[in-house]
Amino acid sequence: MAIGQLVQYVVSGVTIGSVYAIVALGFTIIFNVTGIINFAQGEFVMLGGMLSWWLIACFRLPAPLAFVLAILLTAAVGALLERVAIRPARSAPALSLIILTVGASIVLRGLASWAWGKDAVPLPPFSGEKPVAFLGAAVTPQSFWVLGITLGLMLALHLLLSSTMLGKALKACSINRRAAGLVGVDPQRMSTLSFALSAALGAVGGIIIAPVTMASYDAGVMLGLKGFTAAAVGGLGSQPGAVVGGLALGVLESLGAAVRSEYKDAIALALLFVVLFLRRGRIAAEGR
Repeated sequence: MAIGQLVQYVVSGVTIGSVYAIVALGFTIIFNVTGIINFAQGEFVMLGGMLSWWLIACFRLPAPLAFVLAILLTAAVGALLERVAIRPARSAPALSLIILTVGASIVLRGLASWAWGKDAVPLPPFSGEKPVAFLGAAVTPQSFWVLGITLGLMLALHLLLSSTMLGKALKACSINRRAAGLVGVDPQRMSTLSFALSAALGAVGGIIIAPVTMASYDAGVMLGLKGFTAAAVGGLGSQPGAVVGGLALGVLESLGAAVRSEYKDAIALALLFVVLFLRRGRIAAEGR
């Protein structure tokens, strides 16, 4: 394989891996605060892309305004999901809550199919489509946007959690919900906020990747699964680990597809199986 081809596959892997990392971050935020694995996370990604397309195509809104509104609407859906579905069942066993999020995912996907149809729709690139030469590879400008926005989100999330009272309240709930409540932090409010924040992150991921892969009602299925794989690889309680897991999975997928395109999705499934087998029992322990 020529150097230019190798760079091309790595850049493609880092691009899609950045989105996996964003999805994985969403999993870790909710898991850290609530102990719940939210399998509706992929649908937040789908909503970000589809809502942006809808606002631009049907209401003729400028793209930046459409993106902001799509993120806010998706965050509201995340908060509503926690308030209506998760909070009333908060005392249920963990498996029941997981099944509840799977059901929510199916409902959101069905509503999206009913509202927008089953055809994939395009979202315009942020700054044109003319590729840029880089070490013998042709890199689209959108790839730079994806990587730059992902790095910006990581920095913003780190600053939020480490330098603000809100972030410290979220971290307090992730360490001990009961003790956090005793010192004035409202765990239920932090739970709702974690879902809203996770949904907003997912929406950003959907918006930045839609110009590359197009948006569709079922785009969240595999993105959610691969985001969970990335989170499991890096540790559901570790945000840096989730980012590393997402980027690694993206690059492995891209290199696997270079060998044979059928390997692309199989790599994520095989990696998830291996991680769950090797870490059996430890993922549940991370939530306690």
